[in-house]
Amino acid sequence: MNGIPPVRRRLVGAALRRYREARGYGLDDAARILECDRSKISRIETGHRGIRGKELRELLGEYKVDEGEQAALVSVASHGQDPGRWLEFKDVLAGPGEDFVIMESSAAEILGHEPHRVPALLQTPAYARAVADADPALDDDAQRDQAVEVTMIRQRIVLKEQHPRLEVILGEGALHQAVGGPEVMRAQLRRLATTADRGADAGITLRVLPFAAGAHAAAGCGMSVLRFAGAPGIGVVHLGGLSGGVSLDGAQDLERYLRAFAQLRLAALAPAASARLLREMAGD
Repeated sequence: MNGIPPVRRRLVGAALRRYREARGYGLDDAARILECDRSKISRIETGHRGIRGKELRELLGEYKVDEGEQAALVSVASHGQDPGRWLEFKDVLAGPGEDFVIMESSAAEILGHEPHRVPALLQTPAYARAVADADPALDDDAQRDQAVEVTMIRQRIVLKEQHPRLEVILGEGALHQAVGGPEVMRAQLRRLATTADRGADAGITLRVLPFAAGAHAAAGCGMSVLRFAGAPGIGVVHLGGLSGGVSLDGAQDLERYLRAFAQLRLAALAPAASARLLREMAGD
């Protein structure tokens, strides 16, 4: 995994290659635009090298790329060049996980499915701490405190600063998994119920996928899909894991997981019915 370029670089590089080829330009043509050698262009397009914002805008302008897609790619690339925000959390953010968090803060739309655990963006602090306490990758209380802090910072950036459209489909199993004890779960369920009830005002949709839904395409698979304003063909699929997970940026992967998410949406309860179920489980 260490030899795989960050997904944000792969995403920008692959888009640049598509735009270049669509214009009929070769590597040498792109190199002349930036006044560099063709090997630099090749490494940018494969994600093995980053690109400065000025250079990115020059290439996108020369390729006659739509302004919306230009803005999306510049946003992704510029967030990737600002790692300082997360530098102090390097002990608790594995490479792919850090990469995803950076991309998340640039997304205009986030689609998430979690079968067994409340997703980080909707966790209470106490629930997040219980999750951190169970993580074998965190060596001590200091790291566990940092993991909770990362979760709270993500919530602030995404939900209070960026305001993307967030849609979450939560497996009913996550509601029965006793994380942190009865009081922690009761508070967590109340927060989820409030989100399901009022989330539309903040661009948040929460649905519960009941056990009765039966088999579905994403059984046992937690996933997040990130999409970007003005660029419907560009997106990232993140599959979580103990080592930070893995991110997929291919067009076919994006289409496959978007289809799976659409199937989950059809099988899940409506937000109002989800809120009623959550309130019942919280004892309200």
